[in-house]
Amino acid sequence: MRKLSLALTILGTTSLTVPAYAESHLQVVDKPVELTIHMHWPRAQGYMVPKSGEPYPVELEARKLTGVSLIDATAGRNSTDSNEAMNLLIAQGKMPDIVGGHLIQQPVNEYGPQGAFVPLNELVEEHAPNIAKFWEDHPGLKEAISAFDGNYYYIPYLPDGKYGRAWFIRQDWLDALGLEQPQDVDELYDVMVAFRDQDPNGNGLKDEIPYFARQWEEVNRLLTLWDARSSGSDTYHDFYVNDEGKLVHPYAQVAYRDALANVAKWYAEGLIDPEIFTRGSSSRDYLLSENLGGMTHDWFASTSGYNDALGDKIDGFNFIPFLPPASAGGVRMEEHRRIPIKPDGWAISHQAKDPVTVIKYFDFWFTEEGRLLSNFGVEGKTWDMVDGEPVYKPEVLNSDSPVNSQMYLEGAQIQRGYWQDYRYEWQWTSEAARKGIELYDTHDLLIDQFLGVALNKKEQAVFDRYWPSLRTYMLERQQAWILGSGDVQADWDDYTKTLDKMGYADVIEVLNTAYERQYN
Repeated sequence: MRKLSLALTILGTTSLTVPAYAESHLQVVDKPVELTIHMHWPRAQGYMVPKSGEPYPVELEARKLTGVSLIDATAGRNSTDSNEAMNLLIAQGKMPDIVGGHLIQQPVNEYGPQGAFVPLNELVEEHAPNIAKFWEDHPGLKEAISAFDGNYYYIPYLPDGKYGRAWFIRQDWLDALGLEQPQDVDELYDVMVAFRDQDPNGNGLKDEIPYFARQWEEVNRLLTLWDARSSGSDTYHDFYVNDEGKLVHPYAQVAYRDALANVAKWYAEGLIDPEIFTRGSSSRDYLLSENLGGMTHDWFASTSGYNDALGDKIDGFNFIPFLPPASAGGVRMEEHRRIPIKPDGWAISHQAKDPVTVIKYFDFWFTEEGRLLSNFGVEGKTWDMVDGEPVYKPEVLNSDSPVNSQMYLEGAQIQRGYWQDYRYEWQWTSEAARKGIELYDTHDLLIDQFLGVALNKKEQAVFDRYWPSLRTYMLERQQAWILGSGDVQADWDDYTKTLDKMGYADVIEVLNTAYERQYN
């Protein structure tokens, strides 16, 4: 357990140099003020436009509307590791008013009860009506971000939308072989064998890769075809809540043993990319552009874009979403979905001079105007209101740079505490992806997610003692079994005994204690 000295030096008064602002119902203060902020996330180390160091256009607009200016005070700007930056911030003992960015939930929930961060429960109820309304309209989410003492200490980044990833297949290959889309795991097996053996790309070579994935972890998504699980959330290898309402890990269940045996069989038969563990993030680009890849599990929007990108290069190229094949037990399931809360966002440090002003400022981003600003950028610059809907300007939608990358440079869609608006993504989602989302939406495919738990000091110590080595062992054995080193069926008893010796039962016990406490 990391130690934190609470004898931190109070920050001196920051000089006020902000410009005058227009009268507005969104004003947070009577006179302009400055607040300091630590904001560290993978794409930007600091609350400013990367490289240029200029204020975000969104920040400049927010200053005008609220009277509050955020002044960068980010620790660890030389590192892209947000955890490392947070550790440095805490170690230096001098905290800015606002601490925000990537993966702040764990340290904030650890140090908040010790006094390093301000509990937000009463502040929100008294001074942040828009945030309070969000919690009221989305029951369970406030509890999900709470620390073990029952308080919550940060306002999270709140994703919008339901569907993230989908199953994609080469419809043009199916057509070339006279095959229908597979409806269950047995039909999927037959299709993949046909992709391997019947030369659907027509080049006379047996070079097709039936199943591939950019992230090697997506090979585990095949486990669901035999009624096992690969994760309980949008984080790979996460715990999940079983049918009895208890937290378990997917890789310690009997269903996993039987499912992984089938995945290993498919790999041995050449139905899964032989380089799935090593090819990396470029695999989708390479295998599709070379007309070699047949099927994957990946994001709706970005994967559907290949039809336009490769249509002129590969005659008839048609890579489309299709419904998850029914499992061996007859279940159609999409395990991945957009999680409603992220461990990213922002908190108020105990050194903040005026927590009421800070929470009122946080609340601004949950107003209609603040939400539009945080999602789409500055009205008139990147988007216009058309018939009551925010619509990106043509130069944004038609740019060579992805819309989300453009937004990051504007200061929109960054990891502050805000509520995402899915309309931002829908505008640049291809027609094929939209049809796929609508297809998925006609079936009951999504399953509940595990939103995490807050461990107390004793529970955290147990988790930290056992879980890292357990997770490493699970993944090492998993990869070895898939690659053909050992047999999961024959090795299962020894594997489960090793998990027990390594403390698996202790980890599950503290997680379930925390889960019952947090969610009643």
